Amino acid sequence: MQVRMKQWLLVVLATLMCGMLAPATAADVKSAQEQAARQQVQPGNNAPVWRDVRGGENAYQTTQVRGIESDVLVQPGGETWRQLRNGPITVYGGWVIVLVMALIGVFYSLKGPIKLHEKPTGRRLLRFGPWDRMVHWGAAISFVLLAVTGTIILFGKHILLPVIGYTLFAWLATLSKNVHNFVGPVFAFCTILLFVTFVKDNFPKAGDMKWLVKAGGLLSGEHVPSGRFNAGEKVWFWFGVTLLGVIVSITGFVLNFPNFEQGRLLMQQASAIHAIAAVLFLVMGMSHIYLGTVGVEGAYESMRTGYVDETWAKEHHEYWYQDAVAGNKGGGASRPAVADALKEGWK
Repeated sequence: MQVRMKQWLLVVLATLMCGMLAPATAADVKSAQEQAARQQVQPGNNAPVWRDVRGGENAYQTTQVRGIESDVLVQPGGETWRQLRNGPITVYGGWVIVLVMALIGVFYSLKGPIKLHEKPTGRRLLRFGPWDRMVHWGAAISFVLLAVTGTIILFGKHILLPVIGYTLFAWLATLSKNVHNFVGPVFAFCTILLFVTFVKDNFPKAGDMKWLVKAGGLLSGEHVPSGRFNAGEKVWFWFGVTLLGVIVSITGFVLNFPNFEQGRLLMQQASAIHAIAAVLFLVMGMSHIYLGTVGVEGAYESMRTGYVDETWAKEHHEYWYQDAVAGNKGGGASRPAVADALKEGWK
């Protein structure tokens, strides 16, 4: 009796196994038949195989290499990333940069540098201490290096390659990539120092909205008083240095150190976000550099030596000037105290 029961169980199990395998076997047979028929019309056509490979569904796709996504032979997202980077990001980003450069050039040709309305008095105030200037120039120099090398990496093959040829461009692109990779962490560190140093003077204040509405008098020439930093500088600090600086730094670290098991998709997303944020950062930085050098008379001198003339202080940052003269702590450089600044500055 027991032997007969075991025989029946074996028959039932065999029947169930056959039933489960039948659909898969039928599907395999059908796929093989389709492939054989296709070979008659299109010899060597491996489209079904590669379709499975692209979809990651090939059961025979394996590797002895151990690592994240090491068994992925073809990742379709790479082509999507390539089209996005070489298409909208490069095309629209390039035109945005050209447009901003053209606007700056037109503005300078029409208005020229913003000069003082009154004569300099010769009495100087300390606006930026040694620490302020060191932090600023550290961030500024690294920013310029990243902007130049990043522009070569993103736009070089479209602009420079046809002009200088493959050999020279290959050397220049490799140099740019290495400089970009090593300077990136330096810029991130300097950005943190810049934020800590200047954040206390960049919080919104009552007169900032008026300054923005009148664009600081850039077009009208009207005097619009402001504190140590005007509203335009605060927009640059919060949206440019802080927000975009954090975005390009984080995405840059993801790209710079691909040894923390981030997959291809994350790297592609980081690359796209990094490029878009960098273009926005660059055009804002171009405006800041223009106004801080040739655009506003005396602005570059303030960051080079730390001192500004009394007239410059009154015309560009009147509230800060009043605080500095009154000896208020918020009116002077981040280091040292305002009293010391006035002692050294009134010369």
